[in-house]
Amino acid sequence: MQQFDAIWVNANIATMTDNGQPYGTIENAVLAVKDGRIAFVGPRAALPAFDALATPLYDVAGQWLLPGFIDCHTHLVYAGDRANEFELRLNGASYQQIAAAGGGIKATVAATRAASHEQLFVLAKARLNALLSQGVTTVEIKSGYGLDLASEQKILEVAAELSQHHPVSVQKTFLGAHALPPEYADNADGYIDAVCDMLPRLAALNLVDAVDVFCEGIGFSVAQSRKVFNAAAALGLPVKAHAEQLSNLGGSALVAEFGGLSADHIEFLDEAGIAAMAKAGTVAVLLPGAFYFLREQQLPPITLLRQYKVPMAVATDVNPGTSPLCSLPLMLNMACTLFRLTPEEALLGVSRHAAKALGLNDRGTLAVGQRADFACYAISRPAELCYQFGVNPLKQLIINGKEVNHRL
Repeated sequence: MQQFDAIWVNANIATMTDNGQPYGTIENAVLAVKDGRIAFVGPRAALPAFDALATPLYDVAGQWLLPGFIDCHTHLVYAGDRANEFELRLNGASYQQIAAAGGGIKATVAATRAASHEQLFVLAKARLNALLSQGVTTVEIKSGYGLDLASEQKILEVAAELSQHHPVSVQKTFLGAHALPPEYADNADGYIDAVCDMLPRLAALNLVDAVDVFCEGIGFSVAQSRKVFNAAAALGLPVKAHAEQLSNLGGSALVAEFGGLSADHIEFLDEAGIAAMAKAGTVAVLLPGAFYFLREQQLPPITLLRQYKVPMAVATDVNPGTSPLCSLPLMLNMACTLFRLTPEEALLGVSRHAAKALGLNDRGTLAVGQRADFACYAISRPAELCYQFGVNPLKQLIINGKEVNHRL
């Protein structure tokens, strides 16, 4: 007789696997959990015999189970806000005027450097609670608002502490090459050397799961990004990049050259870059929040990404400057309305493809052996999760096989 820790019955299940059905759907199905993993998913008739008296049963009553959402690109740990700049821009101030007055990323770096571990933890936990309430079970957190060793370490330590003390699983990404700090004004090469020196120190503290760069005209060049990637490769760390957001420098092709996890933003990505990503298995991470908030005009090359079968992930990019939008359901809607993804593509983007963008092969789908991270929604069909936002249909959230209170 099979032993299970809990069983969900009378469920419609969007497994997000490639089983030949839209959304990988199994209707009138059962899902069973054992030791934090999915032990069975399929028709009720195929469920092995089990001890019905000793096994908790959850009657889903025809509602839907989906994999826990994965937000694979966030800047969740920071202090301060930039609402004043938002107002200034709408009153006619230019980006250059705001930056000259100490605004922009400099303002966030100053506030983050000045904040204590505890202050950053409290601020980030509130944002993480918001994502949890939407069904997010895994999140990536980038550094990049410290831009010196002590402050970058502080951000990554807070991310690690969140992972230890919060239900959501956290992946930590070192984004030292995010912008030039004041100490290195007009010395980008010198700062890249400093970033490459920070990396092994932070990795030795087990604070780095991946390494990111901002490869852009207002960020760092391909040659400078390559230097950071070489330092990451020497430590066996996977790489990714903010690339092709404002221009086509070739950052995505560089990520692909290193067998990297993802290229993110990619509005100006060309066919050669897409072909390189397809060959390398690199994920395209779409960030519709930044596109919306910056009022961008250049759409990501969705048709070509489909043609080359490049997996597309969707994420919030939550940050104080260009995407202060802590809502993955909103991103699902925006991915469909602004980028014209289908609802199935969008939901794959926050499940299976988001897991791939983080290099995680144990989550993102509902299949035997996967982590038991899943959510129950009171919806009539999966597309409803992309169709509306503001009304939360989440009824139950399971992380690592255990029910968690998502109403924190």
